[in-house]
Amino acid sequence: MNSSIDTFIRAEIVSFTRDPGDADLPQPGSLAHYSDGLLWLKGSRIHTVGHYSDLSHQLPSDSHVIDYRGKLIMPGFIDTHVHYVQLDIMASYGRQLLDWLNDYTFPEECRFANHAHAEALSNAFLDEMLRSGTTTAQVFGSSHPGSVDAFFTACQKRQLRMLVGKVLMDRNAPDALMDGISGIADSERLIEDWHGNDRLGYSVTPRFAPTSTKIQMDAAGALLRNDSTLWLQTHLAENSGELDWVAELFPGSQDYLAVYEEAGLVGPRSTFAHGIYLDNGMRRRLADRGANIAFCPSSNLFLGSGLFDREAAKQTGMAFTYASDIGAGTDLSGFGTLKAAYQVGQLGGQPLTAWQGFYGLTHGNAKALSLDSHIGQLAPTYEADFVVIDPNSTALLTRRAKHCTTLGERLFALMMLADDRAIYETWAGGICQHRRDL
Repeated sequence: MNSSIDTFIRAEIVSFTRDPGDADLPQPGSLAHYSDGLLWLKGSRIHTVGHYSDLSHQLPSDSHVIDYRGKLIMPGFIDTHVHYVQLDIMASYGRQLLDWLNDYTFPEECRFANHAHAEALSNAFLDEMLRSGTTTAQVFGSSHPGSVDAFFTACQKRQLRMLVGKVLMDRNAPDALMDGISGIADSERLIEDWHGNDRLGYSVTPRFAPTSTKIQMDAAGALLRNDSTLWLQTHLAENSGELDWVAELFPGSQDYLAVYEEAGLVGPRSTFAHGIYLDNGMRRRLADRGANIAFCPSSNLFLGSGLFDREAAKQTGMAFTYASDIGAGTDLSGFGTLKAAYQVGQLGGQPLTAWQGFYGLTHGNAKALSLDSHIGQLAPTYEADFVVIDPNSTALLTRRAKHCTTLGERLFALMMLADDRAIYETWAGGICQHRRDL
């Protein structure tokens, strides 16, 4: 996109500059809110943002201002853990984790040996993500390198900032999915071709400890040591049966996390999905290394895996992020993820405020992924990834809004009642990539 093209959008604007804290009101200085704001883009980046009354006199005389008064602009939503290859098995009848893998996941992922199928699903998945207001995600492919090529290609055409990785899996899986000695070589080729190409990044992706030999995990750790700009994504402590299996397979390791530590997979760019069954010692070890746990509330509820303990994470300094975990997750929408996170929190006596939720879904997730210098805020020089939210997208939301007297109440109503219909537009890289059908 031409870097000199100006775009002006007038709307209410909300963006977080740092963690708002746990109180009913955000910490001073953590929230940028313009009830009548102007978002000024230059090409693919944000030039400035502020009150319309302060900025309007700076606009060129022939400026066309897109007038979205009555709508709300926020940074694009970020999803830290999702499987694009599982889009078509969403809402399959629930099983516990290990049964889910064998009954649904592995058979579905076998289909991605077909490159045309991978291309079609890549585009279908991105359509759904953008329709839900998500502009960046950390994504699992299948064990087929072509599944990652197809996904990166689709992302590059749309100029999206995405993290993706080929699943590494050399045991305890169907023969058609195991990558054996080729898995690391395929990953090296994908890194060479795609990592740092435009807005794309590579996440080294061992599925989880039971499906990778120690040799493969050690080799994955070597990839990270050779290039500190790579990311790491895998699963950790999601299900009690999974824990027993890991203890059986790695009898010499102190605990599940130690299996990854011994391979050199735990660092500041490492995301471990779920982290339900952790003790405080494990949480502190993750905190010490700067890793984060992807909290996947709708998936955890759907598979009956358990309830993530946000309070224990905070007390031990362990970073956590918010994620959909499609396909076991039940909603691609960030609103749906936050709604489920609130419900999980209520069951544990850990209420989630709208401030915490929307900070986490935007700046918080960006910070945990080391992307906070690029995305997650609406501020000068940041990439122009944002959503235009229609708070009157449904009759119920309109009714509820009439009884809201504060911004916090309005955001909480969106967190609990909104869905993809509330996403009026999704912009990524300064381009409107999705507009709701009217």
